[in-house]
Amino acid sequence: MKKIHILILQAFIRPFIVTFCIVMFVLLMLFLFKYIDDLIGKGLEWHVILELIGYQCAVQLSMALPLSMLLSSIMTFGNLGESYELVAIKAAGVSLRKAMTPLFVLVAFFAGSSFVFSDYTLPVVNLKMGSLLWDVTKKKADFLIKPGIFNNSIPNYSIRAKNKSKDGTELYDLTIYNQTNGSSGSNVLMADTGYMYNSRDQSFLILKLINGVRYEDSRKQGASNYDPRQQFTRFYFRETETKFDMSAFDMQRTDESLFKGHHQMMNLRQLGLKSDTTNMQIDSLSKINIAELKNYVLFTSHYYNMRPVQKAQIKDTSGDILSYIPVESRRSVISNAMSSMQTFKDASFIRGATYKELVDKDIKYDVEWHRKFTLAVSCLLLFAIGAPLGAIVRKGGLGAPVVMSIIFFLIYHIISTVSEKSAKDAVITPFWGMWMAIIVLAPLAAFLTYKSTTDSAIFDATQYKMKVQSIWNWIKNRVGVKKLKA
Repeated sequence: MKKIHILILQAFIRPFIVTFCIVMFVLLMLFLFKYIDDLIGKGLEWHVILELIGYQCAVQLSMALPLSMLLSSIMTFGNLGESYELVAIKAAGVSLRKAMTPLFVLVAFFAGSSFVFSDYTLPVVNLKMGSLLWDVTKKKADFLIKPGIFNNSIPNYSIRAKNKSKDGTELYDLTIYNQTNGSSGSNVLMADTGYMYNSRDQSFLILKLINGVRYEDSRKQGASNYDPRQQFTRFYFRETETKFDMSAFDMQRTDESLFKGHHQMMNLRQLGLKSDTTNMQIDSLSKINIAELKNYVLFTSHYYNMRPVQKAQIKDTSGDILSYIPVESRRSVISNAMSSMQTFKDASFIRGATYKELVDKDIKYDVEWHRKFTLAVSCLLLFAIGAPLGAIVRKGGLGAPVVMSIIFFLIYHIISTVSEKSAKDAVITPFWGMWMAIIVLAPLAAFLTYKSTTDSAIFDATQYKMKVQSIWNWIKNRVGVKKLKA
C-alpha cells in the first residue's frame, strides 16, 4: 500500500512542478507585455525589475495554482491509465479512492497553505507591488535626443539637435532654450558640436559644447522699459560646458501607507472591520435622509399640524388637493412646496452619490473577503475534476490533458469572472458572485468521481456510436410497424 502511495505521489509531483512553472511563465509574460511601455526606456535598475517580477509571481499564484493543479492531475492519472497502472492497482484490491488518499492530503495541504498565503502574505505583496508599479509608471523616461525634435524632458530646458552620432553621445548643430526665467526666448544657446557624458555621481548630465554663441536678455526681470542698447547680449565661445540636474529622472518611492486603504491590501480581520464601519456609515446616512424627508413632509404640513377636532371635520381628502386651499394662497403654497422639494432633491442627490460610493466599497470588501476562501476551495475542486477525468480519458503527455484542462479552466474562469462582475455591479450578492463557479462545477466533479470509481467509459466514442445506432434501429422498426398496420 505504501509503495502505491509513493508511486502516485511521485507521478503527481513532477508534472505539478513542471506545469506550475509553465503556467507561471505564461502569466508573467502576459504581465510584461501589458506593462512593456512603462518598463522600457526608463533606465530601471536590475533589482527593481526583479523585485517587480517577484511580486507579480506571488500575485499570479491565485490563478497559476488552480490551473496547474487541474493540468497536473489530468496528466498524472492519464499517464497511469494509459500505462495500465491503474488497472494493476485495482487488480491488487486497492480502490481508486484509497490510492488517491495521499494526494487528497497533499492537495488539502496546498489548499490550506493558499488560504494562509491569501490572508497574510498576499495583502502585503499587493501593497508592495502596487506602490512599486505606481512609481515605475510615473517615472520619467531616460533623457534621449532624437534628431530634429525638441526634447523637453529636463525641466526648464528645451534641446534640439539636427543630427547625432551612432552611439548618441555626440550631437551636431545644437539649439538650447533656457526657460528658467519664464521666457522661452530670453536665453538661447547655439553650438556646432556637443559631447554628452555623466558626472561621477551620476547626478548631472554634462554637455561639452564646441564653437557656439549664447544670446541672453540682459534686462532685469520685470523691467518694462525698452532699451535698444541693452536688449540682448551675445557670448561667443570655442569651448564651454553646461550642466543639467538629472534628479527629475530618479524614481521616487511613494509612501506605502497611502495604498493601505485599498481592499486588496487587507486581510480577513481588516476587511471585516472596514465592512462594519462602512455599514454603520450607510445606516447613518439612510437615517439622516429619512429624518430630513419626514421634516419636509410631516412637520411642515398644515394637515399634520391640525388639532384632532379639525382633522375630524375633514371628511374627504380625495381629489384635487388644491381645492382645499384658498385661491389667494395657492401660488404661495405651490411655490413653497416646489422650493422645499428642490432643496430636498439637491440634498438627496449629494447624499446619493456618497451612499453609492459607500455601497460599492462594502461590496468590494465582501467580495475580497470571500476571495480568501475561494482560492483554497478552487484548488480542491479542480483537482476533484482533473483526477477522475484523467483516469477516465487515460491519455497522458501534453496533448489531450492540456486541451481538456484549458477547456475546464476557461469554463471555471468565465463563470467566476462574470459572476464576480455581477456581484460588483450589485446584481447578485457577493456570496453568490464569488462561489457561483464552485457551486456550478461541484456536481460535475462529483459525477466524474462516481464515473471513475465505477470504471465508466464516458469518453468512449464507440460506445456512443453503438447507442445512437440502436436508437436509430428502434426508430426504423417503429416506423416500419406503423406502415404495416396502415
